[in-house]
Amino acid sequence: MEFNFVFFGQTCLKYKTPVEVFAGLTELYEKRKKELPKANKQLVGKIEDEVSLYFDGPINKKMHSHNFLPVDILKWFESIFRHYLEWNRVKEYKLHISSIWINEMKAGEYNPIHIHQGTGYTGLSSVMILKLPSDYGVEYSAPEKPVNGRLQIIGAANGQFSKTDYSPNVQLGDFYVFPYDMRHCVYPWNGNKDKRRTLVCNMDVEYNPVATRTAEEINSRSS
Repeated sequence: MEFNFVFFGQTCLKYKTPVEVFAGLTELYEKRKKELPKANKQLVGKIEDEVSLYFDGPINKKMHSHNFLPVDILKWFESIFRHYLEWNRVKEYKLHISSIWINEMKAGEYNPIHIHQGTGYTGLSSVMILKLPSDYGVEYSAPEKPVNGRLQIIGAANGQFSKTDYSPNVQLGDFYVFPYDMRHCVYPWNGNKDKRRTLVCNMDVEYNPVATRTAEEINSRSS
């Protein structure tokens, strides 16, 4: 399984989406976009086209329960989140997919800095890159450090020598997984009629933080 590790207090792991999962999600969205529930009312993004593929949370005025995804894709999402938790040595946990939706951004649209929440406050979120503009327009200053259309993930660590944010040069099929309370945003871009399409999956994680500590950690703290 191919992934990269980025550490800034909390962990963000980057995976590569399998071709069959990428193709299945793209085909589903393009064929059924008009019948997918609008997700704007429960999201913070300043984005016109936001539609939901899956919702299994409390029924409310903003969203009802539904599932447009096949079992194999849902199992793939679960396998990735399990890998994230096991890699981070989280033990005795329960998973519950809360919501999955797609953002399709046009030039000028953006996602302000925010965090996520599912059925509960503890869990993992993600960003999958499904489509990118051919270019992001003019960088009005510092073109050697492009910001237009960038995803930025902001770490919770602070202090000297800590890495506090991560702004990757995203590619098609990249899938970033990080905790609910890790702040992130997407900047607007200008002058391009192409669209930027991403998928988000929220996975509730119920776990015992005491049980997650290894025996070695417990012994080292008590000595």
